Amino acid sequence: MGRLVQNHSTNIEGLIKWLKRLAEFQEVKTVTPASIFKTNGRGEQLALKITVKTNEGFKLIARKGTLVQEVFIVTRLDRTDITELINRTNPCSSRKK
Repeated sequence: MGRLVQNHSTNIEGLIKWLKRLAEFQEVKTVTPASIFKTNGRGEQLALKITVKTNEGFKLIARKGTLVQEVFIVTRLDRTDITELINRTNPCSSRKK
């Protein structure tokens, strides 16, 4: 089980809950939300997308409304596994069947 590092007092609404779910997986070592800033886009739902592979894992971008926040994940998983993990833990996806 990984850990969630909270360096900033301000985060996108709902992001911490999602990141806690990601940190529960054994393959994820550390999840760190970083800088938050405003953009011109308007996405209604919270979305998390992989942007860059880093030396220790991946840099992700979280978007909701006009806010964008960087998230860093330290893991040994590859891009497809992280994408699957993000989709599986997405709180906005409907799980009712």
